[in-house]
Amino acid sequence: MIKAIAVDKDGTLFKSNHTFDEIYFEKIFEGITKRNIKFIVASGNQYAQLRSYFPGKEAQITYVAENGAVTYVDDTLVSSSHFDQQLTFDILQTIMVDYNISDVIVSGIKSAYVKSDCSDEFMNFITNYYYDIEKVENFSDIKDDQFVKVAMRIKDDNIVNQVKTGLESEYAHEIRAVTSGAESVDLILPGVNKGVAIQALLNQWGIEQDELLAFGDANNDLEMLALTTHSYAMAKCSPELEKIAQHRAPSNDESGVLQVIERYLKQQD
Repeated sequence: MIKAIAVDKDGTLFKSNHTFDEIYFEKIFEGITKRNIKFIVASGNQYAQLRSYFPGKEAQITYVAENGAVTYVDDTLVSSSHFDQQLTFDILQTIMVDYNISDVIVSGIKSAYVKSDCSDEFMNFITNYYYDIEKVENFSDIKDDQFVKVAMRIKDDNIVNQVKTGLESEYAHEIRAVTSGAESVDLILPGVNKGVAIQALLNQWGIEQDELLAFGDANNDLEMLALTTHSYAMAKCSPELEKIAQHRAPSNDESGVLQVIERYLKQQD
């Protein structure tokens, strides 16, 4: 019997145009809450952004945001993993100077931050994933926040691999680089991922791994899908995730997640 459901947002619950079928979702969500099934939105997105898509549901949806770095239950931060501040500044210097990458955003617990001279195109891109964004002259000007993630937009796949390998080598045991699709590379702490965060929630709720239903599409979903036999990779997913997942879901553009959940709910009646 399924007692918890964990869904990624982009490329999974949401369609390619960054929307989801709200009417269909409300119908399925009513069935989820009626059966007292826990519902987790697990994403690389900022918490404020995730919450904005589901207004009034803070008490019914648990959020694992920033790829597992922060967890919110009932609109309250219950766990967080943050970088040493000086390490963050060193990494940013490497990214911007050594790799000449300008499309960079730093996620704090209070807000996300970009350089004041960032392009309008990058600002438009990140508004799909971040809600609270502040512009700063220099990242080192940020004093009163804790950093949970550094993200870059890199459009060339060859450069993605070069940057990932280079940064993980230079900052061995201090960072982990993960791709979350859509040209995004996220730097998080080693040991931080959606799977660890969700396992902590399952332990707290007294729910077994095989009572979890999980959905994802990218490499930042690997650990989450590895938790359970009820794991679904979307029709369009990374090769690595396809190997981990036990099942395939229809396309995100066809509300594949909701289709599968609906089937499970009917089976449990």
